[in-house]
Amino acid sequence: MMPGQKKQAIKADAPEHVEEGAKAAVPEKKAAPERKRTAPQKKGPAPEKKETVPEKKETVPERKEAVPEKKEENKEEAAAPLRRKKVKPSLDDEMRAALEARKERTAVQPAFRRHEWFRYKKLGEKWRRPRAITNKQRINRKYRPAKVRVGYGKPALTRGLHPSGFREVLIFNLKDLERIDPSIEAARIGATVGTRTRRTILEAADAKGIRILNRGVL
Repeated sequence: MMPGQKKQAIKADAPEHVEEGAKAAVPEKKAAPERKRTAPQKKGPAPEKKETVPEKKETVPERKEAVPEKKEENKEEAAAPLRRKKVKPSLDDEMRAALEARKERTAVQPAFRRHEWFRYKKLGEKWRRPRAITNKQRINRKYRPAKVRVGYGKPALTRGLHPSGFREVLIFNLKDLERIDPSIEAARIGATVGTRTRRTILEAADAKGIRILNRGVL
């Protein structure tokens, strides 16, 4: 016998109950349920989403009754004296023209300072006439300051007058105030006058319409 035929004979001689037990030991595989193929459904257009805007509630502000505020009175303004009108002199046309000419000449007049005022602080800016023989300011060199000369003079009518046009009179008491002409003269209180006398002079001057050039603050 051939080796292949021998194996077939052994299988054929095996009892039937052995084959049945072997069959029972091997579990049968359950068939998977058949899946039904369904045609894909056509999706329609997506429903439009409606935007919901929250409604704004109009809030009307309540009107408050305006209460007038009480302005606090400034004590300094209340205590401050009222501004007095400055007394002006009575000038003729010739005097007014002379004052205008003096004002124009003063505007272009150079500052007269002594020799080498810039070198030494102790000399100051006051005027002193140069006297040295070799002094360059005396010789009128251009690189030195201007020197006082007659050509810088002002009209003779305006000499000694206040810029307002008044002629100044120095006073120390009420008697000096009586000899003043308010139309062309103005008073200047002396430096040695006390506060009490100064007040009486100011009150009397206001009553008579006399201008005080150095009123100050009392």
